[in-house]
Amino acid sequence: MIDLVKEMFSYDFIVRAVTVGILVSLCAALLGVTLVLKRYSMIGDGLSHVGFGTLAIAMSLNIAPLGVSIPVVLAAAFLLLRISESSRIRGDAAIALISSSALAGGVIVISMTTGMNADVCNYMFGTILSLRRSDVYLSVAASVLVLVMYVLSYKGIFAVTFDESFARATGVKAGRYNTLIACLTAVIIVIGMRMMGAMLISSLIIFPALTSMRVFSSFMGVVVCSGILSVICFIVGMAASFDLSTPAGASRVMAKLAAFCVFSAAGKLGLKV
Repeated sequence: MIDLVKEMFSYDFIVRAVTVGILVSLCAALLGVTLVLKRYSMIGDGLSHVGFGTLAIAMSLNIAPLGVSIPVVLAAAFLLLRISESSRIRGDAAIALISSSALAGGVIVISMTTGMNADVCNYMFGTILSLRRSDVYLSVAASVLVLVMYVLSYKGIFAVTFDESFARATGVKAGRYNTLIACLTAVIIVIGMRMMGAMLISSLIIFPALTSMRVFSSFMGVVVCSGILSVICFIVGMAASFDLSTPAGASRVMAKLAAFCVFSAAGKLGLKV
């Protein structure tokens, strides 16, 4: 095992992938706890489809994809929040409405311009091993910003997660925190698309939170466990991918699935905290 790790980290592209992957996995896991508890866990799929549509348009116009996608997905997250709060369209329906429209638009643009080339497939299924240095710098900076904002806003996020009505009654500006959660999620989704692709991105958000909830009952316990578990599964998935020559994104999802099965079994045996 030690020899495998040494061999992995002898390659610069793997070092870049692990650096970005650990930070993005941690951020996604922390935000995922809130999204799962608020029954907004599928926002990852919705925003990733918006990101895919934006990336398709950016690539067809030869514009830097991430620089365009982040503000557009942020706007989509804000719009999604407003639709679900101020109309009769429920959150899951609003996600389906926006995501399917954006994905369809992206496919049409691709079919009329470049076609389904390797770059498009990379954003569909993830290609973390091909990160450029500019992508690494942007991803690390954005991930650190998300972590800092999450830590500074932890109390407010906790309040709106469990009882938003009570939080509003006690003076907590719930709308501001909901917007913050949506914006932080949008940033992580765009960055995480290079890791997992639009098809697998929701695993970054859903699996760690659901797995931790099998054993832990407190919000803090679930948050801490989710963060640690997400990082461990990322490393295990990367090692398995390197050793077995399997797709990196799919390997990480299977590592998360194995962890979910172990924690579910532990929970059924009464090993709860």
